[in-house]
Amino acid sequence: MALPRSYQASFTPNEIEFIASDEKISIIPKTKLPRLQFIQGTFGPFLPPLAAEVPVWLALLMKKNNKCNIICPDWLNIDVLKQRQEEEEKELEFSRLPFHYMELAQMLLDAAPDDIPNAEQIHKLLKDLRETRQAKSRSGLAALDDKWLGMNNLSFMEINEIRPFFSRAFNEMRKLTQAEKKQEESMQSQSFR
Repeated sequence: MALPRSYQASFTPNEIEFIASDEKISIIPKTKLPRLQFIQGTFGPFLPPLAAEVPVWLALLMKKNNKCNIICPDWLNIDVLKQRQEEEEKELEFSRLPFHYMELAQMLLDAAPDDIPNAEQIHKLLKDLRETRQAKSRSGLAALDDKWLGMNNLSFMEINEIRPFFSRAFNEMRKLTQAEKKQEESMQSQSFR
């Protein structure tokens, strides 16, 4: 089945969430479990109260089955998010956040809000941060040229959101630049006659 053109140049949010679920996160198991073998690798043994590092998908599955508590990532707290918001407002560059921060935060807030201190306030801060970063990426359009665009520290989801637009814009700008060059060349060749 062929995808519509609008989806060929980007991933769906579900695909990005699936990719992000391979990121590692720490958990504290609630019960003793042996090593678990998966195609992706072997995890465990799980011995409470010792922390273990597992992919997010496994942490979410264990959380759903009441087999663990998820340790909130360092960047997913009020102080860090407020600091990143301040950086976004003051600096021209995007603040440094994990590549999959949006997807990870959404998955963790949905599946394990009890493991995230101040989950409601964090949700609000993430929304504000996202809006600020979207405004900053839109303002980056002023710096758009047909050769290069530098936007460091964008997340996968943010790149995915702007990819179709920037791809079309770059192609149109290249066409305009080529047309200008051809026009200049034809004018120069006519002036030498």
